Amino acid sequence: MSAEKITRMANQISQFMESKPRAEGVALLASHINDFWDPRMRRQFFEIVDAGGTGLRPLVLDAAKSIRRPPVEEAA
Repeated sequence: MSAEKITRMANQISQFMESKPRAEGVALLASHINDFWDPRMRRQFFEIVDAGGTGLRPLVLDAAKSIRRPPVEEAA
């Protein structure tokens, strides 16, 4: 999946969660990504975050602290 699609998906979830109180929105966004994104998607997400998070909404960046970071894939 492209970085643009991962960013767009995370931001779409964020836009919905921004209607909630801040702490609740952060927790719900992190919970959604932890529950529904597979490790490959979360790995790509953290590549974006680790590169500076360009394009990600502030709520997404706050939630990143509570999103489970998948193990690094080893080269075959």
